[in-house]
Amino acid sequence: MELFNVYPLYNVTPVKAEGVYVWDENNTKYLDLYGGHGVISIGHTHPKYVKALSDQLHKIGFYSNSIQNPLQTELAQKLGKLSGCENYKLFLCNSGAEANENALKLASFVTQKSRVISFNNAFHGRTSAAVAVTDNKNINAPINLQQEVTFLPLNEIELVIHELGKNDVAAVIIEGIQGVGGLDEGTTEFFQEVQQICNKKKVPLILDEIQSGYGRSGKFFAFQYHNIQPDIITTAKGMANGFPIGGVLISDKYEAKFGMLGTTFGGNHLACAAAISVLDSIEEENLIANVNEVYEYFLEEIKTVPKIKEIKGRGLMLGVEFDFGVGELRKKLIFDKHIFTGGSNNKNLLRILPPLNIKKEQIASFLNTLKELLV
Repeated sequence: MELFNVYPLYNVTPVKAEGVYVWDENNTKYLDLYGGHGVISIGHTHPKYVKALSDQLHKIGFYSNSIQNPLQTELAQKLGKLSGCENYKLFLCNSGAEANENALKLASFVTQKSRVISFNNAFHGRTSAAVAVTDNKNINAPINLQQEVTFLPLNEIELVIHELGKNDVAAVIIEGIQGVGGLDEGTTEFFQEVQQICNKKKVPLILDEIQSGYGRSGKFFAFQYHNIQPDIITTAKGMANGFPIGGVLISDKYEAKFGMLGTTFGGNHLACAAAISVLDSIEEENLIANVNEVYEYFLEEIKTVPKIKEIKGRGLMLGVEFDFGVGELRKKLIFDKHIFTGGSNNKNLLRILPPLNIKKEQIASFLNTLKELLV
């Protein structure tokens, strides 16, 4: 049997990883500024992460959600405390797409409506409702297009007000910072006005923090730059440093009912152990402070790199935009200079999503390489 060929692959085979580096089968060392789509939050094979999974595997790796699992409670309490979101309830699942799927489903239960407001260039996942609210026709099959979705431009509040005025909206979903879309984001004024109109119309506001959450933006969640309180927050990528997990943080104004949401594997013992190790490491190693320190250094030093049009994003969720396509530049970075970076829907943009414990000297190495390639 062959693999179903849906991924364009670079000819690199990682076999080992540690911190911000990976090694391929030829023992070539690569600087990882992409972290597998921003998944690696505390560094590859972090000792606390490895120990947590190993220890848990020797106890119990999995059982269903029909029994008590104290690790889920511990995870919820630590997440609430570290994020400042203690007035939310946590539903655990397996991925970002599944988190958004459940968030949209919950909103529809609450409102008894079905139309969703999303935004241009949004990416929310590949499952049924999540992909329907993703602004990419190429990955939406006819079965997904049965969903009722209206896409609006960011920062056009009058259009949001107009659509919510039709009184048929189940939810508004927006990324704290757009990931695949190219690191664009709403202004503080826009986020605050969206929240106000959603509250007025009793429409749940869903903040997709799947990529921008867990300290990546320089705050625990990117929406915290805007002094708002979303009704529902979704998270996943950096949550367990590579172990599959997702979470939905749900305002305590919504009542849980048996059977409303469910999952077989979500919140299993191994996933919770991994996720707890990440929270402990973020706190003990002051990684959010490191994100902000490295971000300030990056902003200052990037000024010395030629041909850059704009820097987008915050913290260690960054986009370096040029006035030319970056496809060939990314290839040179990988194959000639052994540095992983990411792309986006904006073909002129390099996406930078390194582990949160990256150091200034590693950023300096990348910037010096960029200078060399762009001369």
